[in-house]
Amino acid sequence: MNEIQAFLSQAWPWYVSGPLITLIMFLMFYFGKSFGISSTFKTACSIVGAGRYIPFFKMDWRNQIWNMVFVVGAIAGGVISSTYLKNPEPIQLSIDTVERLSELGIKNAGANYLPEALFSFDTIFTLKGLVFMIFGGFLVGFGTRYAGGCTSGHGITGLSKLEPTSLIAVVGFFIGGLIMTYFVLPYLIQL
Repeated sequence: MNEIQAFLSQAWPWYVSGPLITLIMFLMFYFGKSFGISSTFKTACSIVGAGRYIPFFKMDWRNQIWNMVFVVGAIAGGVISSTYLKNPEPIQLSIDTVERLSELGIKNAGANYLPEALFSFDTIFTLKGLVFMIFGGFLVGFGTRYAGGCTSGHGITGLSKLEPTSLIAVVGFFIGGLIMTYFVLPYLIQL
C-alpha cells in the first residue's frame, strides 16, 4: 500500500495525465458535452432557481446534471488527495522564489500550497482579504462571462476543438496572469 500511496502522492508524469485528459475529452466530444467550471456554476444557479430572476440561468439543468457529478468528484478527489495522499515533503520552490516572496511579506514560502499571509481565517475580514475575496471574485466572474467561458473551458475544451476564440482567450488569460503577478500582486500583498 505504501508504494501505491507514494506513487499517487507525486505529480503524475505527462505521459500518464496527458492521455487521460485526451481520453476524457474524446468521451465528452463523443457524448456532445463540453468541459468547463463556469458551466457547472450556471447549472448550480439554475438548480436553485436563479432562472426565475435572471434569464441567463433559465435552462433545463437536468440535461447538465453531469456537471454536478463532476463537482462532487472534484471535491471528493481533493479531500482524498489532501487527507490520504498528501506528500509530507515541503513544496519545492527555487531559492529566488522564496526570497522574492519573503520580500513581499510571505513567510515560510513553500510550507503550504496557500500562503497563510494571504489565505487564512485571520485575513478574511481584513482589507487584504476583502480585496482578494470580493474584488477578486468579481473579476473572475466578470472575466468568465466576458470571455464566454473559464480557463479550463477555453484551455481544454476550446483548444481541443481548435476554436480561434479559445486561443485568443487563453492568450489573454496568460497575459493577464503575468500582469497580475508582476505588476499588481506585489502591491496587493502589501495592503
